[in-house]
Amino acid sequence: MPRTILPGFRLAMGCTLLYVGVIVLLPLAALVWQAADLGWARFVTVVTGDRALAAFRVTVFSALGATAINAVFGLALAWALVRYDFPGKRLLDALVDVPFALPTAVAGVALTALFAGNGWYGQFLEPLGIKVAYAPLGIVAAMTFTSLPFVVRSVQPVLEDLTADVEEAAETLGAGQARIFARVIFPAIFPAFLAGCSLAFARSLGEFGAVIFIAGNQPFRTEIAALLVFIRLEEYDYPAAAAIASVMLGAAFLMLLVVNAIQLWSLRWTRTAS
Repeated sequence: MPRTILPGFRLAMGCTLLYVGVIVLLPLAALVWQAADLGWARFVTVVTGDRALAAFRVTVFSALGATAINAVFGLALAWALVRYDFPGKRLLDALVDVPFALPTAVAGVALTALFAGNGWYGQFLEPLGIKVAYAPLGIVAAMTFTSLPFVVRSVQPVLEDLTADVEEAAETLGAGQARIFARVIFPAIFPAFLAGCSLAFARSLGEFGAVIFIAGNQPFRTEIAALLVFIRLEEYDYPAAAAIASVMLGAAFLMLLVVNAIQLWSLRWTRTAS
């Protein structure tokens, strides 16, 4: 057997499991353990309190709004980057990754400056009755900004791998552009599209830095779950903070399970149809 500088299966798997255990599983186990200190009755009381339910509602609906926006415009952006050549394409492609590199606090400050009453956008929106800064729309704007790359970067490589042969065959058979997209292109990119949307939603659920600067953080109106966790930590109520965080963790796991099930069904359906 030729010698190789790469570790064998056992060593590689051992290092992988150790890394995942230390970096991922142990912190999550510590969170669940801390929440368990409350006891079931106290846990239910904490996570079903009026303020906690309002924070969950604001977080989930804002994340859904941001994901819906990025699903439409992220797909359009990926399509434009893959299918067309235009001046500034490389610059636009690089700008997609800016939310990855930019500290979220910086993004929050920048968005607040833009959407404040005297900001570049806010001075035109607020006279129309559209208030973004220190309002629920501001949370959606911050989540949309930070989760944009997930849809684009998930769909873009799949679009690049799609050959034009199938589209040309459908066009030859008389299918219009809308039908080609709905029956040929979208089913092919659907698993990647769904994965990108789920990642964008998960990122939005956990967003903190960008949101707190623009949301105003008013309980029952613009207070997100991550901020409520932070507030409980500042009050030294660690079990309550862990309880609220564990609900968000459970929601994220449930969402990933559903998305994986849909992706598996989609792949089986695509193979059966082909």
